Amino acid sequence: MEEDERCDIVMSRAASCMQWSQWQLLDSILPTGGFAHSFGLEAAVQTRLVSSPEDLETHIIHLLDNTASLLLPFVYSTLKSPDIETWHKLDGILNATLTNQVSSKASISQGSALFRIVASVFTEIPNLKMIRDASLGSKNVYFHHAPIFGLVCGLLGMDPETSQRAYLFVTLRDVLSAATRLNIVGPMGASVMQHRIAIVAETVLEKWMDREASEACQTSPLLDVVQGCHGYLFSRLFCS
Repeated sequence: MEEDERCDIVMSRAASCMQWSQWQLLDSILPTGGFAHSFGLEAAVQTRLVSSPEDLETHIIHLLDNTASLLLPFVYSTLKSPDIETWHKLDGILNATLTNQVSSKASISQGSALFRIVASVFTEIPNLKMIRDASLGSKNVYFHHAPIFGLVCGLLGMDPETSQRAYLFVTLRDVLSAATRLNIVGPMGASVMQHRIAIVAETVLEKWMDREASEACQTSPLLDVVQGCHGYLFSRLFCS
């Protein structure tokens, strides 16, 4: 009986420690490079598609819907089978899917940074470092962000719904941070907007979650076109 109680205590403590790792994955202090990207917002501002807080809120809602329809399937599919074979396959499919050079480079940059950080930070999960080390130098591995995020969530023991919600949360957090630095909205206004959009984001999640990578699609192709113009901007604050 004492042995069973001891095992229960150990398992409970392990689960609690894993939660700290899950929360750290979403912490803005984790240096994954997300704040170097505006998700096309900077180009949208300079092309006058976004010129006010009201435009910004509409833009973010469309961005979340497009992100959910296109990238959540890759998060979910990798999460279900967090192994090197599944990740390599989905990474290659996403690389062929992202025809926009700007968004593709941003995805690779953020994915590479995320994998490098989690492999160094979450040492209690040796598979992270093993998978990364085995993939470095391969010409057929691109390190796109969404499949890596799903892989990490799977190895951290996060459930599919929470993982997909977390991906939308990170997207919302980073684009609002970019909006603050572009002076479209202030820090307080961004916080209020984030709380307000969260209700819409949950509806978006319910609409697009738990879909296979074969069902990935774009709902707002104009956002893709605008982001593709980022490289032609005369002055730029962000990488994408």
